[in-house]
Amino acid sequence: MTLIYDKYYRTENLFGEPYPKLIEFFNKYPKNGKVLDLGCGQGRDSIPLARIGFDVTGIDSSKVGIEQMNQIARDENLALNGVIADIFKFENFKEYDYVLLDSMFHFEKNDRIKETEFIKKIISQIRKGCLVIFCIQDTGKKVQILKDTIGFEEKVHHIVEKGFKYIFEDNGHKSESNYRMIVINKTKH
Repeated sequence: MTLIYDKYYRTENLFGEPYPKLIEFFNKYPKNGKVLDLGCGQGRDSIPLARIGFDVTGIDSSKVGIEQMNQIARDENLALNGVIADIFKFENFKEYDYVLLDSMFHFEKNDRIKETEFIKKIISQIRKGCLVIFCIQDTGKKVQILKDTIGFEEKVHHIVEKGFKYIFEDNGHKSESNYRMIVINKTKH
């Protein structure tokens, strides 16, 4: 999979701009927080979040995507560090105020257990007060699987759920998708 994204990311800014609803959400919070963007790709979310003042760590397995993001961070002197790694092996969640998972989960048959266990791992390891922001395509049973997975934990409080449409345009191609942003807050240890 990594090699596939390395090939795709030869096209800079492949996935376009961040979701406006996501940036609106982050604009409501103090800009002194630390954000962990898991599966950050080329930095579609990491770069704008660093530009508005957050200290961002982006992790992705694509060397090409991370190198592109880190170059922008250096050019603009942003508080942004891209790391090439397998997000599923990441362990140090307690350092962060926000964990962002944008379009990371598809819950396909072969990946569902790995993805749901990873979500549970994140929630169990974050510190009290940390916000976890999920942006997920609102198709099939994806949103319900996510909600069922989050629901395992009594210490979690849902603070935001917004539906939105995302329009992607590239080389004359235009597609529109329904997405859902779900934000949870860990309220207890």
